[in-house]
Amino acid sequence: MADIKDRVKGAMDTGADKAKEATDHAAGAAKNAVDRIGNGAQQQGGGFLDTVRDNAQAAVEGVGEFAGHARDRIGHYAVEAGDRVQHMAEDAGHYAKDLGQELTTLVRRYPIPALLVGFGVGLVLGRIVRA
Repeated sequence: MADIKDRVKGAMDTGADKAKEATDHAAGAAKNAVDRIGNGAQQQGGGFLDTVRDNAQAAVEGVGEFAGHARDRIGHYAVEAGDRVQHMAEDAGHYAKDLGQELTTLVRRYPIPALLVGFGVGLVLGRIVRA
């Protein structure tokens, strides 16, 4: 139960890390472009290049902000998925426990027929395995 939850959480964390790496890479590339434009603007001077530089800087900030929100959302979804997996595992455990209790009650109530059914099932399985 905990193993499945850990796997789901690990997969979600890996996805979040990859998304963060991609956005960091994009932000780095945009920052390099801003720096190049800034160097060109200093050499040539002019309002147009300053505007482009400011817009590129705003894009870098937007990418970083988007990456933060994406990481938070993926983390939230990982926790939610882990909780759902845990609830499903608990439900399956309760179902198996109830089934076991019902079978135990049935065998206690009808011991001889239960023995005969068990013997018959054993014979059938033995024939299948032997063949």
